[in-house]
Amino acid sequence: MTPQAAGSGMLDPATLRALPGDLDLRTLLSAPGSRVVLLDGSRDPNSGVTLLVTEPGSAEPHLAVKIATTAAAAEVIAREARLLAELRRQPLPQVDSTLPRHLGVFEADGMLASVTTVVPGIPMRTSYHAFRHLARPDSVRGDFAAARDWLMALHADSMAAAAPIALLDGVAAQIVTRWRDDTQALDLAERLGPLAARLSSAGARRTVVHGDFWAGNLLISRGAVTGVVDWAAAELSGEPLRDVVRFVLSYSLYLDRHTRPGRPVTGHPGLRADGWGAGIRYAISGQGWYGQIVRDFMQSTLASLGTPTGLWRTALLAGLGEVAVTADHADFAIRHRDLLSQLITEAPL
Repeated sequence: MTPQAAGSGMLDPATLRALPGDLDLRTLLSAPGSRVVLLDGSRDPNSGVTLLVTEPGSAEPHLAVKIATTAAAAEVIAREARLLAELRRQPLPQVDSTLPRHLGVFEADGMLASVTTVVPGIPMRTSYHAFRHLARPDSVRGDFAAARDWLMALHADSMAAAAPIALLDGVAAQIVTRWRDDTQALDLAERLGPLAARLSSAGARRTVVHGDFWAGNLLISRGAVTGVVDWAAAELSGEPLRDVVRFVLSYSLYLDRHTRPGRPVTGHPGLRADGWGAGIRYAISGQGWYGQIVRDFMQSTLASLGTPTGLWRTALLAGLGEVAVTADHADFAIRHRDLLSQLITEAPL
């Protein structure tokens, strides 16, 4: 395994911090006394294999190694490596310690591998799926507060001039392209016009954007975000509401995951596991204590970006559209598309 050369669409090594010359990736992974843990993989076609490496005598991993399994995965890993290297040159004092440091790009038996440091914490999704975690207002409120505090710190570190909200920019055209022969999709694309116009009439300050801000990528210690991973979809200056709405939608999606179909969801009055996206519907409706947490989260982050707080529901609907056109998994994309279509029909804005 050797450092990856430039060319063939791969990274320019001049933009990266190389690993020390005496540290070979194969040697690193097979060092006596070290431990290598394989993390669970994703079904997405652009995913790779992630390994955590622990030094001899240590109880905590110190390096993360991502290895591509396909050409599509190699492009994603290369993009993340480049963005992490670029982020190191940004003054982000409040969140700097939560960002993985890129250490090098290597060829791993013909495939691309990227090495980063490991940031501390336990994935929020671990506690998310713990028994009755989602039924307790204080637990859920703590998750939203941790996500909000980190996002606001990132925004404060990187805030630039305001621009019209761009959550739906190009989404209608992408829906038409992705589902060209689907009449329901074409109808949705036409009805997105008023939604897009309402958003673009308001502005939000531009900031660094993570791009995939959900519980699986947030690492938590003592109730605070201490690490954020998977930066492949990041932008150095973009639409910050992407992260805001992605967190709410992804958190809400699985509120009923541990409830039998048709049954009431414990701890959430008015919510039943009556179909895909029930938790998202519940969040957007603003019902119960969960709806209040979502509304407070949305309005506080919108206000910090200089955006009218009354747009919180509109922004969440727009987030559904963005997932529909960007999700790699076809069924996941269609479900978001159809949910958006239903919600617009039921409560047009």
